Amino acid sequence: MLTSFIYVSHQYKQVYEQRDMIMSNQLPPLRLADWQPSRDTLHQLARILGKLRGHYMPKSKHWWHITLNVSAHGLTTTPFPVAGQNLELFLDLAAHRLTLCNSNGWRCSMPLAGQSTAGLCRWVSDSLLAMGIELDRDLFVAFDSEEILTYDIEAMGRFRQAINWVDTVFKAFKGGLREETGPVQIFPHHMDLSMNWFSGRLVPGIDPSDEESADEQLNFGFVTGDGSIPEPYFYVTAYPVPNDWTNLELPEGAYWYTEGWIGAILPYAALVTSDQPYELLHGYLMTLQEHGGNLMT
Repeated sequence: MLTSFIYVSHQYKQVYEQRDMIMSNQLPPLRLADWQPSRDTLHQLARILGKLRGHYMPKSKHWWHITLNVSAHGLTTTPFPVAGQNLELFLDLAAHRLTLCNSNGWRCSMPLAGQSTAGLCRWVSDSLLAMGIELDRDLFVAFDSEEILTYDIEAMGRFRQAINWVDTVFKAFKGGLREETGPVQIFPHHMDLSMNWFSGRLVPGIDPSDEESADEQLNFGFVTGDGSIPEPYFYVTAYPVPNDWTNLELPEGAYWYTEGWIGAILPYAALVTSDQPYELLHGYLMTLQEHGGNLMT
């Protein structure tokens, strides 16, 4: 009973801290060095869910069938069809559990803390088998480690709050665009929350049937840090890169990145210290879209 009380009290403490942060117009810090082992755990969890979703979800252009979506409590596969029913898996970063449910009303869950990738995959496979769904034994072959994954509850709470906020801004930005856009979604392989804007033109010299490379586009995204930039950042890239792409003077705090790939970068830290983080991010996205759109017409 004491353990349960401490756990519930800790959850309420998180809720109150996050409520106060939202009301004061602040964003949580996400310095990668403070939570990288747990961020890497989150990446592994997302890859497992993306692997399962991609196996069953009907194919969609630009690999949109392997992606995850932001939910109020974390990340979700959204419903996908399996054996005449819909399944959905949640990474619940508020209750800190992996939850699996189906359209017939069946539901089960397990704690995220104290698990290995192999153990999580076994649980998913066993849960599906109990529903009469037998997975291909090679589906999770890349996730065979028995090493216990690092799971920092407070860090996951900060990420959940941040990703919900970013998702909201991206969807508001997307809603103001007239041209075709892709969903706001998370790609598990790099843990980008991103969306595409399409000019409507084909790339000269590319086979129009090549769905991955034929569309002229801009890509807007957010990552928690990687080998290129070891801190959380927002990026905007153009494909193909038009002439004069990097000639634009960027908003305060943003800069052009040109080491191996070319894109406009806005560090997440600039939003944390800003009095108007929404206006800063939305303005950055709009400025780059207008700039890229003008170069692609």
